[in-house]
Amino acid sequence: MPMTQILEASRYIQSKIKTKPRVGIVLGSGLGIYIEEIQDKTVIPYQDIPHFKRTSVEGHSGALILGTVCGVPVAALQGRHHAYEGHDLQDIVLPVRTLAQLGIEYLFLSNASGGINTNFHPGDLVAISDHINLSGKNPLVGPNLADLGPRFPDMGHAYDKDLRTLLHQVANRSGVALKDGVYCSVLGPTYETPAEIRMLRILGADLVGMSTVHEVIAANHIGLKVAGVACVTNYAAGIKEEKLSHADVKLVAEKAMIGFATVLTETIHELKKMGKV
Repeated sequence: MPMTQILEASRYIQSKIKTKPRVGIVLGSGLGIYIEEIQDKTVIPYQDIPHFKRTSVEGHSGALILGTVCGVPVAALQGRHHAYEGHDLQDIVLPVRTLAQLGIEYLFLSNASGGINTNFHPGDLVAISDHINLSGKNPLVGPNLADLGPRFPDMGHAYDKDLRTLLHQVANRSGVALKDGVYCSVLGPTYETPAEIRMLRILGADLVGMSTVHEVIAANHIGLKVAGVACVTNYAAGIKEEKLSHADVKLVAEKAMIGFATVLTETIHELKKMGKV
């Protein structure tokens, strides 16, 4: 049962730490090196945590990192699971639900995305303002976990407006360019065709990727305050005459790491100064 798995995973993690994390972080492809910002680290490989699955995608190390950022206790998921790997959605969202059980109130998610908006270029950072779920899947299908949240959770503000505003304020002050955009999640693992990208642009998507949305749905079900930052790692199919590869995606994300790390760390610092964490 999902609740049993959440409780068993969280109890194991609690046995390894002394403080309750207040902020959760999900690190996408090429962004896992953010863990260098975390102090007093405790590293727990996913395979050691009850019911957590191993990661299989390059750029997703597969470890839970617990420590502090600017003195704030954090829990960072270094790598995530994807539906295209064949995982059940309950397994995909288990890590986020476990972080909530540990005590986080804020969740920052990151990913590597293809840029559909022609004003977006590889290396750009984009605050996710909303999303479109075209994966064909939803982690809340099945019996509702009433201990976590309501049967029909509101998704009208899936990405917390105040938190996104804070991200932009920090980015402006730090001299980091941060754009806004709508993220579309597809199943994968194939990259999209040019025709599919044209369709997604008509639907209002600025970015496309194969993750994030299921975690955001689960986090909103629980009542966490959520923010998402996407790193544009490539032009979506048909915009440029170039072949897409995961190796290139990972490389561009790593190059954008400095700006991403600055914005995330300073935002956590601001939350601390505001007395919210």
